[in-house]
Amino acid sequence: MTKLAQTEGLTDVQYEILDAVRSFVDKEILPVATELEHRDEYPQAIVDGLKELGVFGLMIPEEFGGLGESLLTYVLVVEEIARGWMSVSGVINTHFIVAYMLMHHGTDEQKARYLPRMATGEVRGAFSMSEPGCGSDVAAITSKAVRDGDGWSLTGQKMWLTNGGSSTLVAVLVRTDEGAPEGSSVYKRMSTFLVEKPSGFGEVRPGLTIPGKIEKMGYKGVDTTELVMDGLKLEDADLLGGETGKGFYQMMDGVEVGRVNVAARACGLSIRAFELGIAYAQQRVTFGKPIAEHQAVSFRLADMATKVEAAHQMMVMAARKKDSGERNDLESGMAKYLASEYCKEVVEDSFRIHGGYGYSKEYEIERLYREAPMLLIGEGTADIQRMIIGRRLLEEYKART
Repeated sequence: MTKLAQTEGLTDVQYEILDAVRSFVDKEILPVATELEHRDEYPQAIVDGLKELGVFGLMIPEEFGGLGESLLTYVLVVEEIARGWMSVSGVINTHFIVAYMLMHHGTDEQKARYLPRMATGEVRGAFSMSEPGCGSDVAAITSKAVRDGDGWSLTGQKMWLTNGGSSTLVAVLVRTDEGAPEGSSVYKRMSTFLVEKPSGFGEVRPGLTIPGKIEKMGYKGVDTTELVMDGLKLEDADLLGGETGKGFYQMMDGVEVGRVNVAARACGLSIRAFELGIAYAQQRVTFGKPIAEHQAVSFRLADMATKVEAAHQMMVMAARKKDSGERNDLESGMAKYLASEYCKEVVEDSFRIHGGYGYSKEYEIERLYREAPMLLIGEGTADIQRMIIGRRLLEEYKART
């Protein structure tokens, strides 16, 4: 091993893509990330560069103008981008989830309508499940769609919408009780609608308001918003897949790959924290020698490296399982849980190595220290992941009576 987080068995094309993205991160993201983050400024030049690289269409099939790459390629790209600035990977993540949902659940007309423009980044995706009164409890959503003539009228308030202002296509989960069988599960009374809108804030179209950016501790640059619907008029053509009652399962399929994505973001952030920590430990001298030669610091670096490697390999395993067509909710839950928890620990260890300088905004580790906590809650909290893991383990190891 020469460096951590290497991936075996990649093709020449995958290596070329990763080399191009890594070069872009080193030249275009790392030099400006901290400055932009402190100003909470949207990284438009970086996003434009990622469009030119084809990142927005990485997994979209070639027939729709994308590169047709695997989930593994995608998460390795996300890992590289998050190493540069985790917020930028957030710009990509929600776009990818909506594209994935379209590819696997959209009608032929919906695919033809959106995927070619999503591949170029002309249409930018976001998705919305959470509401002010519910987070992980998706069954408690109150936003609803009711029949209105030949179309639909949507009313409700959604929360924690990443790319809410900059996106132009939002997949929104709502209740659609009409037509549901008597006594059917609440999960079969949910549908996903595709909402087109211009970028920006305020009332962006009749019945749809994006109030403004939510101020956050970290995860800056990317806009996080609410979404308010008040009699928003949509058509049957805007219903994902053309059927009601499928929304929860469509969203969960998207979130499943999103969890591998969050694991990749945690891996990228961990790698950067380790890079900063081991570099500083060799530069900083105390008691006549670099602090890396003190056993306490050396042991800390060993722990960090082990966690970086373990998280990366589990993320790769989860991505490969999904690419094979197999169910991977267990592996994606494990990868997201382990990678996000280890990320918090690796970043904190790097922060400790930096000592007092780590508390200064002049040092990059200060930014990483504020970014890591978001990964503990994004795409499902650690406790939600443990519930998923535990439930799946009981399925696999069911006791014989």
